[in-house]
Amino acid sequence: MVVLISHRGNLKGPNKEMENKPEYIQTALEKGFYVEVDVWKFGKSNIYLGHDEPQYEVGLEFLKSDPHIICHAKNVMALKYLLKHGIHCFGHDKDDYVLTSRGFIWTYPSRNLTTQSICVLPEWEEGGIQKCSELWCYGICSDFVEQIKTIIN
Repeated sequence: MVVLISHRGNLKGPNKEMENKPEYIQTALEKGFYVEVDVWKFGKSNIYLGHDEPQYEVGLEFLKSDPHIICHAKNVMALKYLLKHGIHCFGHDKDDYVLTSRGFIWTYPSRNLTTQSICVLPEWEEGGIQKCSELWCYGICSDFVEQIKTIIN
């Protein structure tokens, strides 16, 4: 079975106003999805969620509250902090492949996949999410996880 990962809490498509908001993330978790969140770290204990900039301050307990949260460290301070606290995380900008702290291959759109790969944003590829049932990978991270769940089941 393929693990489905909500990209920034999205379930039915991008929603810039809600992405990375703690309550939005919680909704996706409650529906049974993993969630990829963007994490920033500044100072001694300031942790924020947000894609292009830090927006929503959260505590370490929020990130540790559910094992289905996967953190995309947006700065090196965040990566170091997340690793220190045993939180599933990765850091990258536009790398084709990067390993998560749990050994999965976070795979940029349209790159080759393995059974240890997380296919990121298949909706950016030719054939889009309709091809998700044909993918050989560990997980799929998408803005459209509810639709993908229907396709692969």
